[in-house]
Amino acid sequence: MFSGIVEHRGVVGAVEPCDSGRTLAIDPDGWGRNPAPGDSIAVNGCCLTVTAPYTGARLNAATQGGGWLRFDVIRQTLGTTTLGDLGVGDLVNLESAITATTLLSGHLVQGHIDGIGAVCRIWNEATQQRLRIEPPPELLDFIVDRGSIAVDGVSLTVATLGESWFEIALIPATTRTTALGGLQPGDSVNLEADYLAKTIVHWLRRREATNA
Repeated sequence: MFSGIVEHRGVVGAVEPCDSGRTLAIDPDGWGRNPAPGDSIAVNGCCLTVTAPYTGARLNAATQGGGWLRFDVIRQTLGTTTLGDLGVGDLVNLESAITATTLLSGHLVQGHIDGIGAVCRIWNEATQQRLRIEPPPELLDFIVDRGSIAVDGVSLTVATLGESWFEIALIPATTRTTALGGLQPGDSVNLEADYLAKTIVHWLRRREATNA
């Protein structure tokens, strides 16, 4: 479980095929944490398990130095998230799992991606940057105006909700400390709807089906 408060930006140092799908090696690039094998880390919002320190070839000399984190990503995850599109040098959002005593500054995030959204518009407005994102149609029932949503693992508030899109507002601190500041129109992002909204909609649908 995570809170959607990104702790650091990492750099993809290597992407290699493996038996289960693909090995992703991330250079934590000065992150103060030292995750051990077995720890859960959210990478662009996807809950992954650290499998071992990475000892393979360093493909990007600019990011050499320090211990890299290795994740073995299965084909299902590669096909249902944006992790399958990552390449060497890409920036990724990193967050370690919360505990029972962690301050919950964002909202409850499972690290289970519900779908991939498309960034369709970006513009500046006063002291913020606005992003309009088109989610898969099946996710719209779970997205609530002024509710919470995780975009590439970042806990955000839905600023405006349209029929087929929603907008988020990014303050300068968010664009500086997460990978969202580098997004461009046409980019894809991982989306996880609010767990409470999903639970309520699921319950209502089950109740409606039972009473039909």
